[in-house]
Amino acid sequence: MGRGGRDNRAPQGQPQQPPYGQQGPSYGYPPQGGGYGGQGSGGYGGHGEPEYFGDGGHHPHAHDPYAANNPGHTQAFSVHDDPYNQGQTYQAGAAPAGPIGPRLHWKPLLSGILFSPARTFLQMRDYAMWGPALIVTFLYGLLAVFGFDTAREDAINATLANAVPIVLTTAVAMVLSSFVLGVVTHTLARQLGGNGAWQPTVGLSMLIMSLTDAPRLVAAMFFGGDETFVQLLGWATWVAAGALLTMMVSRSHDLPWPKALGASAIQLVALLSIVKLGTF
Repeated sequence: MGRGGRDNRAPQGQPQQPPYGQQGPSYGYPPQGGGYGGQGSGGYGGHGEPEYFGDGGHHPHAHDPYAANNPGHTQAFSVHDDPYNQGQTYQAGAAPAGPIGPRLHWKPLLSGILFSPARTFLQMRDYAMWGPALIVTFLYGLLAVFGFDTAREDAINATLANAVPIVLTTAVAMVLSSFVLGVVTHTLARQLGGNGAWQPTVGLSMLIMSLTDAPRLVAAMFFGGDETFVQLLGWATWVAAGALLTMMVSRSHDLPWPKALGASAIQLVALLSIVKLGTF
């Protein structure tokens, strides 16, 4: 069926039948020039389709229904492309988008640390609390002198002019030391993958340090630090401080409790050596 001078028209009244194995004009593209031709073997194109002539040997350009970005088909992406990235990436353990509740007043804040710590730490993780933290720690420092037997005797036997500087110096020292220890705890928490803010972490750590040691301090003022009851109370309050610090760091920095305990370790050791061991 070449074009070597033959008449390709079928006899009148009989439809033209293509040879076996070829497909006729059912593709939607009628043959150009009145016939089929072949290059290579069998007169077929590279994909088993008939080649068309009459247009310079080129296939007609048509819309490819299997191209990418059509319904039912997938577009290929490179290795580093993320077709679902909308500019925000989910991170496991990410912090909440904002505060989960209003700022607590100093009364519910102090009572919440002792009686509902988990909710309080989570609610206050985005708020600074310098007022309650500094005042409570300063008051604790004023009474801390009387929790040590030797220091209490020196303060009582000294004149008022000498006792006041001793008490005030101790209070300021307790505020500064608790502040530095809180900063250390926050820094360790961030190094371990935490995402909390430093002001709530430091403020809560100062409050935990002062509130948990208050029962031991009051008992030592009346019974003396060498009493067995006072020593046992000191160990119990130190364990309570460790539990509260671990919970606070875990809630404030969204860390598992082993990492939160590791971040609180230095502050706990310092609390034990500076305050507790002074009475033990």
